Amino acid sequence: MTEILQSYWQAYLWHDDYQFSGLVITLWLLVGSLMVGFILSLPLAIARASRNKYLSFPVWCFTYLFRGTPLYIQLLIIYTGVYSLQFIQQQPLLNSFFRNGFYCAVLALGLNTTAFTTEMFAGAIRAISFGEIEAARAFGMNRRTLYRTVILPAAMRRALPFYSNEVILMLHATAIAFTATVPDILKVAGDVNAATYMSFEAYGVAALIYLATSCGLIVLFRLGERRWLAFMRPLNPI
Repeated sequence: MTEILQSYWQAYLWHDDYQFSGLVITLWLLVGSLMVGFILSLPLAIARASRNKYLSFPVWCFTYLFRGTPLYIQLLIIYTGVYSLQFIQQQPLLNSFFRNGFYCAVLALGLNTTAFTTEMFAGAIRAISFGEIEAARAFGMNRRTLYRTVILPAAMRRALPFYSNEVILMLHATAIAFTATVPDILKVAGDVNAATYMSFEAYGVAALIYLATSCGLIVLFRLGERRWLAFMRPLNPI
């Protein structure tokens, strides 16, 4: 029994020659979904903060849909629902993509975090003071240069504390990927429980790994906030 437990505990933390560990898979899910969400949310946030309703309203519909429905249902629709469509099965590229649980999990997590990050960045864009924009225009900046050098950098710095919360929530949300047969931390914990019937130990170790990973991410974000948000710190704190 001890050897069995040891082999399963190892599957949480590192990988052998044949498969990656649950922690590595979880981190890949997190990084992949965050990359998708960050890349998509930047242009969507600009459109969402726009006064043009033809730009902002479709983005609002997208964010309302993904923020208003459970992530678990979104994953089920993408992993099982989309693949059941006839034209998806007839296209080789789409067929291979939606048959892969890992890809579907990254897509579902990425679209979900895109919705939340878009609203986060859009709110940060709206919060930028008019004086900063006027000062940039006084230097002769056009609209593209204004967004690239002033608005977006300032908005992302201000949104950093809120974005750190979204990253932690996405780390926890990766736990639903096991329903798509993705061998993440929770899937390994389920295998340990099924093989040993030691539920407390199996899921307890998984919880500790999630906790340690969350603490590591929090420390990194706090260091980033200390560096990039130093200008917002009061000079004479009470």
